[in-house]
Amino acid sequence: MSSKDHKVHDEQASKQKESKKSLKSEAKEPAIETEQPVSSTEEVLIDPRITELEQQLLEAQKREREALLRAKAEVENIRRRTEQDVEKAHKFALERFANELLPVIDNLERAIELVDKEQAELIPMLEGLELTLKSFLATVGKYGIKVVAEKNVPFNPELHQAMTMIDSKEHEPNQVIDVMQKGYTLNGRLLRPAMVIVSKAK
Repeated sequence: MSSKDHKVHDEQASKQKESKKSLKSEAKEPAIETEQPVSSTEEVLIDPRITELEQQLLEAQKREREALLRAKAEVENIRRRTEQDVEKAHKFALERFANELLPVIDNLERAIELVDKEQAELIPMLEGLELTLKSFLATVGKYGIKVVAEKNVPFNPELHQAMTMIDSKEHEPNQVIDVMQKGYTLNGRLLRPAMVIVSKAK
């Protein structure tokens, strides 16, 4: 074999070795996995479910807030009604008892009117009756009882009971001219209307 043939043979052997090394190197390198893109079909299937769940969550939260607000409003209404009931009970707990006291006041006033003021010996009794009546009215006044006995005021059907109507040049129409029996209120609530004489309308 000539030197030229030897040279060609060596070159071929060298190329074969390099080719084998290259194959071995490629075999050793791990394969790089590429991420598979999510198909549009999967996205279409997932998104509506998420949207539906989010909508259900929002609706549930809204219902819960509304229920909480209703519960708070109901509690507030109950508290307010309870306070009003207690206040009314305090104001009008004495109503029946106060009505029983009115005849006593009437009798004291009649007794004072009937005393003969011309008799000196009756003056001490008269003063005692007047003092008793004054003290009695002051005591019941502390509990909200007030007298309705004003004259020359407009007739008020919520406070007055007209016993008769008369012509009067000195009074405006529908004015209280005289009081036949006093009326009374308890904390602004009528216990007994005042019996009055009223001027006629012209």
